Amino acid sequence: MNQNCLKAVFVARTIYLVNLYKITQLKKVIQIPGAPAPIGPYSQAVMVNDTLYVSGQIPINPQSGEMVDESIEASTHQVMQNILALLNEAGMKVDNIVKCSIFLDDLNNFNRVNDVYATYFQTAPPARETVQVSRLPKDVAVEISCIAVK
Repeated sequence: MNQNCLKAVFVARTIYLVNLYKITQLKKVIQIPGAPAPIGPYSQAVMVNDTLYVSGQIPINPQSGEMVDESIEASTHQVMQNILALLNEAGMKVDNIVKCSIFLDDLNNFNRVNDVYATYFQTAPPARETVQVSRLPKDVAVEISCIAVK
């Protein structure tokens, strides 16, 4: 490699490392106070600049650690309450959500989940997809993740 190519590679690598360092410094982990620890190597939510990335939330009551699974409606409310708690910790509200992903173990529950979900988004709901999956963590019926922007 000639001298100019080596300089270009060095500069590109330096820029990459500086940007990686900046992202690492800007990344802030958000958790619900008193919530059970995540069941894997992930954070409940991560804030980078003005964007909050919320990991898939399942219907665990953060105070008791118990699963809320008496109905799909109750489970959906608990998931949304967990999301709202994470938003609150990040200084955001439900209106800051720009994208949601809903995962269901049975798409026959779509209307019931949708009815509960709609109560949280009175105006300008976020973009969203809803999919049926073969199985969810801890065999729950619903999991929701989202992205919010300040």
